[in-house]
Amino acid sequence: MPRRWTLLPVLCLALTFCAFASNAVAQNDYGLPELGGSSATVSSGEEHRLGRAWLRQFRAQTDEWQDPIAQDYIHGLVARLLPHTGVHDDTVITLVDSRLLNAFAVPGGVVGVNSGLFTFTESEDALASVLAHELGHLSQHHFARRMQRVEETQLPTMGAMLVGMVLAAGGAGDAGLATMVGSQAAFIQDQLAYSRRFEQEADRVGLEALADAGFDPQAMPELFRAMQRLASLQGGNPPEFLLTHPVTEARIADTQARADQMPSPEPHDSTAFSLIRARALLALNRDNPNQAMTQLRQDDAPDVAIRYLQALIDAHNGHTAQALDAIDQLSAAQSDLSMLPASAAQVAFDAGQRDVALTRAQRILRLQPDYRPAQLIEAEVLLQQAPRQAYDILRRMSDQYPEDPQVFSLLAEAAGRSDRNLWGMLARAEQLQLTGHIDRAIKQLDIAEETARDQGDFAMASRLVERRKAYLGYRQTLQDF
Repeated sequence: MPRRWTLLPVLCLALTFCAFASNAVAQNDYGLPELGGSSATVSSGEEHRLGRAWLRQFRAQTDEWQDPIAQDYIHGLVARLLPHTGVHDDTVITLVDSRLLNAFAVPGGVVGVNSGLFTFTESEDALASVLAHELGHLSQHHFARRMQRVEETQLPTMGAMLVGMVLAAGGAGDAGLATMVGSQAAFIQDQLAYSRRFEQEADRVGLEALADAGFDPQAMPELFRAMQRLASLQGGNPPEFLLTHPVTEARIADTQARADQMPSPEPHDSTAFSLIRARALLALNRDNPNQAMTQLRQDDAPDVAIRYLQALIDAHNGHTAQALDAIDQLSAAQSDLSMLPASAAQVAFDAGQRDVALTRAQRILRLQPDYRPAQLIEAEVLLQQAPRQAYDILRRMSDQYPEDPQVFSLLAEAAGRSDRNLWGMLARAEQLQLTGHIDRAIKQLDIAEETARDQGDFAMASRLVERRKAYLGYRQTLQDF
């Protein structure tokens, strides 16, 4: 796919600073220096619109890791951290199918995690420390303050610097640095120094959130050291997270000193993390599942993770009954983990055992009516068996998850199968705009509006007109940026 260079400013900012802004932490400034003042040139509303527009374009250019179970788990970790950060935006979790060790957050509460990050983080505390750092960027309005600083410098070299940084972030280190050097050196030095101060702020806020949420704050400096060691083993080629979040000895020392002043909790059960890590390793090694098992064993993963991964591999190899039996045994021992019966339901569905999958999914939903992985399985089975019932379920889910392209894709199909063509066209348009195909989505709405008027459905026509305005707003946000 050719690069869409017109989007580089947006993509570079996300990859370079990996987190921007939401709502400031009003109740406690953690003793941090004032870097941007209170007159930031980008408002919270603008940040939100930019972040959601950026997410749509990001989806159009990346491969998502389609795993509702992992997505629900990450959402739970973020929800646990959020009350301690001062970030009030509704969060949208996007998982990226990539081996790169990276995570990011952008305005509007968008949090992204690469599946490759699970190959490196071997504990829930370590993963939470990455997320806490990203949320620290959001809480401190780093995007708005960054934009203010750019206005103050008034140098027309921002584009060149951002191109260089995105090249470096993508692994083309020398080329990226050459591009940066080709820009105005004084401007670059000013911006890099400013971003280092942002990193320090995000560390401090993230540590506070980590400790207050019950995670071990020692995980953050330990993770930074581990990444430094990895960089040295790779001949000075740092992990992608360090390319966008440079770590110095002084920064590690500062983080360590602050972590030492915070209490470390008693060891806690991180079975859920180990199971999600198994899923990530299998996704990254889908062509060679045994490689996932090799790494998990090398990392001394708990027995439950080994058994779970083996069950998933058995399912991958067509041994459905064996896989279901193993997961059921794990579920009996870990009855509080909904991801285990949901995994079994997914195994049954993938094997074509739709009735079994539906029974298992509905059993989960009786206890947890809003558990998204089970909701999706129920909807997908009913889409084949009872499309009108599936349509009703998916309409409710579209209200629950208005930023979920998969829900709208299924809703479009359910509407078409239950003779609700206008709703099918609207759902299809929503799926298109959520995945960055805004022009196609607008054309879809135009056709749907004409059809609605021809059919005399003026209420639907009015709804379509309003959605078209929203789509145009997303497109204008990107153009203005």
